[in-house]
Amino acid sequence: MDFKHVSVLLNESVEYLKCKSEGIYVDCTLGGAGHSEKIIKNLKAGGKLIGIDQDQAAIEAATKKLAKYDVDFELVRDNYQNLTSILDQLNIDKVDGFLFDLGISSYQLDTPERGFSYKYDAPLDMRMDQRKDTTAADLVNNLSADRLTEIIRKYGEEKWASRIAKFIVKFREEQSITKTNQLVKVIKAAIPAGARRSGPHPARRTFQALRIAVNNELDIIETALNDAVSRLKPKGRICVITFHSLEDRIVKHTFKDLSTKCTCPPNFPVCACDTKQKVKVITKNPVTPSEREIEDNFRARSAKLRVAERK
Repeated sequence: MDFKHVSVLLNESVEYLKCKSEGIYVDCTLGGAGHSEKIIKNLKAGGKLIGIDQDQAAIEAATKKLAKYDVDFELVRDNYQNLTSILDQLNIDKVDGFLFDLGISSYQLDTPERGFSYKYDAPLDMRMDQRKDTTAADLVNNLSADRLTEIIRKYGEEKWASRIAKFIVKFREEQSITKTNQLVKVIKAAIPAGARRSGPHPARRTFQALRIAVNNELDIIETALNDAVSRLKPKGRICVITFHSLEDRIVKHTFKDLSTKCTCPPNFPVCACDTKQKVKVITKNPVTPSEREIEDNFRARSAKLRVAERK
């Protein structure tokens, strides 16, 4: 299956990067290389693009897509949580811009055997990096009801989390849950019929929660953003696209902390906290997709773009 992914807020995010023809830019979530290709079109000799993705399929697809451009680029199979070590290994000190497109790619969702989607009957996997050991099946078959409840409630914002966890534990007493359709049936059985008649697919929130837990998606965002800002040149920009409130909240608060000038009480005559403003937030309110983009790509409906600039 070809790596197909429609990049969301493509024009807006790259425009906010303000690419310099000889600049160095890092696409921390390479995916289908849509954003990377848009960036590389703005570069000339002397410019450089670095693409990072933990999915080997993304690396292979991006290599083919970007090979036709006569611009220096380097693709690294890794997690953006290791951004500092990646740049160190490439002997790059400072860069002109970072782009993060958080969440899952359409390719991963639409490839049944990856086990991300509740729409297909497939192994319950959900690993973005298939070199990792822990799958979603490992979580649902080994974690306690309390821990499953915590994951489903925290990462899926699912009000039936406790009930779903109890049904999972009861089901696995008879047989292991190894397939996506098994988990979907358990979730449907756990959620009362009346609650299933409206709203999104009853399994959507639980699948999201397990995916986030398997890939440790939320816990790495704040550190990665801080690491990125520390490697930005003055006036360099960082653009972050999120797809649900949990991600967006982290990005919003991190940018707010990084843009704080002083944390001392107002009555202090002299600053004693030594807090220095690191960035200026460019987007007072997040940029969202146009109605046309949402019509063309329904998965874009919840996307939000936030941008900050290095002081």
